[in-house]
Amino acid sequence: MKVYFIGAGPGAADLITLRGSRLLGQVSIVLYAGSLVPRDMLQHCRADAELLDTAEMSLDEQEACYRRARDQDRDVARLHSGDPSIYGATAEQMRRLEKLGIAYEVVPGVSSFTAAAAALGSELTRPEVSQSIVLTRVSGRASAVPELESVARFAEHRATMCLFLSGQHLKQTVADLLLHYPADTPVALVRRASWPDQSVHRSTLGTLLSEVKTRDWLLTTLLLVGAALSQAEGVESSLYAAGFTHIFRDGNDRKTPRASRGKAKT
Repeated sequence: MKVYFIGAGPGAADLITLRGSRLLGQVSIVLYAGSLVPRDMLQHCRADAELLDTAEMSLDEQEACYRRARDQDRDVARLHSGDPSIYGATAEQMRRLEKLGIAYEVVPGVSSFTAAAAALGSELTRPEVSQSIVLTRVSGRASAVPELESVARFAEHRATMCLFLSGQHLKQTVADLLLHYPADTPVALVRRASWPDQSVHRSTLGTLLSEVKTRDWLLTTLLLVGAALSQAEGVESSLYAAGFTHIFRDGNDRKTPRASRGKAKT
C-alpha cells in the first residue's frame, strides 16, 4: 500500500503530468481538495475509484482514510492543487504516514505561478532586469509568515515577486510593495490561472487599486510584480547570440574552431 501526493497543476485538466494522470488511473482511492481542484481533473481517475473531497475534512479525518486504506491494502492518490511542495500542507500528512508505517511518493505538478506567467505571456527572469523569483504570501489565519519574510522585506530586492493568496490583503500588499518598488513597476493580477473562467488584469503598482474592485480578486488570485513583467523590449540573453561560444556550440567570434565531435553512433 502506498500514498501518492500528486500535483494536479493549476486547474486545467490537461496540465497534470503524465505520471500523475497514470497513477490516478490506477489507484482505488482518491483524496482531493474540492475547493481548489476542479471536477474535470477527476476524469483521469478510474471509473470505480472512491473519490473523497477533503475540503471539509480535518487532518485527523484524512488520517483515518489512510488508516482504512492501509488496512484494506489499497493505494491512495492525494491530489493537491499546483505543486505539492508549495503551500501544499503535505509535510504534516507525511509525518503521520511515517508514524503509521505507510510509504508515500511525491509527484510534482505545474505550479499556478508558472501558469500565471503563461497567461501573461511573460518571462519572469530577464537579463539585466531580474534573475530571481520570490514566491511568497501574506500572513493569514491558517499560518503566519515569519517577519523576516514579510512582503516589505522581500520588496527591498526588487526581484520578480509572485504572491499567492494575496487577494484578501491587496491594499496592504500594494502599500508594502510601494515601500521599495517604483510606482510605475508593472504588476498583474491573475485569478484561477488556466481555468475556463481565468481573469487577468495588468497595471502598475501606483494605479492598480484605482482600476480594480478588490472583491473580484479575493480567492485563488496571484499577484505578480516586477520590472521583468514589462512588455517593452530589453537586453537579449547571450545564450543564443551568434557570437557566444559555449560547450555545445562555437560562436562566430571563436578564433580556432574546436575539433569535430563526430556524429552520435546509432
